[in-house]
Amino acid sequence: MTETTIRRDVLDERLAKIPQLIDVDAHVVEPPGVWSDRLPSRLRDRGPHIVHAPAGSVKLVDGRYIETPGTDGPDVAWWAYEDALAQIKRYIAAAGVPADEVTNDGITYADMRPGCWQPAERILDMDINGVEAQMCFPNYPRFCGQIFLWAKDKELAHLCVKAYNDWMVEEWCGGSGGRLIPLCLVPLWDVELAVAELRRNAARGVRAVAFSELPGYLGLPSIHSGEWDPFFAACAETGTVLAMHIGSGTKTPQTSADAPPAVGSTIIFGNSVASMTDFMFSGVLHRFPNLKLLYAEAQIGWIPYLLERIDDVWETHRGWARGQQNCPEPPSTYYHRQIFSCFFKDAVGVELLEKVGRGNVMFETDYPHQDGTWPRSREEAALQFGHLAQADIDRIARGNAIALLGLEVPEH
Repeated sequence: MTETTIRRDVLDERLAKIPQLIDVDAHVVEPPGVWSDRLPSRLRDRGPHIVHAPAGSVKLVDGRYIETPGTDGPDVAWWAYEDALAQIKRYIAAAGVPADEVTNDGITYADMRPGCWQPAERILDMDINGVEAQMCFPNYPRFCGQIFLWAKDKELAHLCVKAYNDWMVEEWCGGSGGRLIPLCLVPLWDVELAVAELRRNAARGVRAVAFSELPGYLGLPSIHSGEWDPFFAACAETGTVLAMHIGSGTKTPQTSADAPPAVGSTIIFGNSVASMTDFMFSGVLHRFPNLKLLYAEAQIGWIPYLLERIDDVWETHRGWARGQQNCPEPPSTYYHRQIFSCFFKDAVGVELLEKVGRGNVMFETDYPHQDGTWPRSREEAALQFGHLAQADIDRIARGNAIALLGLEVPEH
């Protein structure tokens, strides 16, 4: 439903029912000094830092950009780390930019809204958008810190993960009065180090950690292997939510080499379908009943059929598919108890809310990405679920997020 298909007076009536939002999926464009201000001086030139050079060629290979600067034209901002360079691109800092001007081209910090990378300015943009509190996924390190997984020097990579987390907790969120919600990374290549870093951050109040929706896609042990169990146990013990952003498996679905990027952008939610199915059949949620999963930017309209299908496979194919091997209860049982998803453009999902689960969904804004709804996120909420009962509106807009993340914010 769009504003053009609903009377203005009806929209205003719905908008009046939308409280201040708790946004569980936005993004931060990391400022230039995140690592160079925190790494030991001997490592700063090898750790992530900003350089300026003309834009050049960009190739997407197995979900990873291979980029080379040009020799002429205006300079753009590049992250330099070890022997790799990565441009800061317009589409990741698209807030306030008309859609037909959002491209894959490189930009500088001067070309983006200050709210993309400055915490005080972010809060001002949240005020414009009716957002009370917001949790931000990374940009440059990728959505669960894959950049550091791919690094050659793992000692440096470990320090980079810790530096990011210190910046996230102390600088990005520290002066916000609780309005910016910390989301931290872990060293994905070592489960013991991941547990230690998780506990270090949980001890200072962090209640969410970024993780890959499909670690096997990254060459890591699968969740079926049992190798991640100490990490999952630590998440459950500390009340840390496992937050998995769409695309955090790096690989995106491709139908053919010559298909336009629009195809992959449309069907990328298939990774979240795969991940959620993986978790429900893995036994992880059975072994760790206090572990909570958050799926970000995956939308929700596909969930009812997945739950129907997974329960049917669990029952119908019990003789050979091993669905009951680690999953003694119908898989949907674990979903309703432990899995949460967020959306920002999914009127179909709202129509199926009873089957998705009123307590399992939250709203998001995706600021400052091109898909994001800033500065009209409350209006989008009104269009999509402003017709529901006030109790359901409040749960989706803020209440479920408050409960999941243990936030201390006033109920509206």
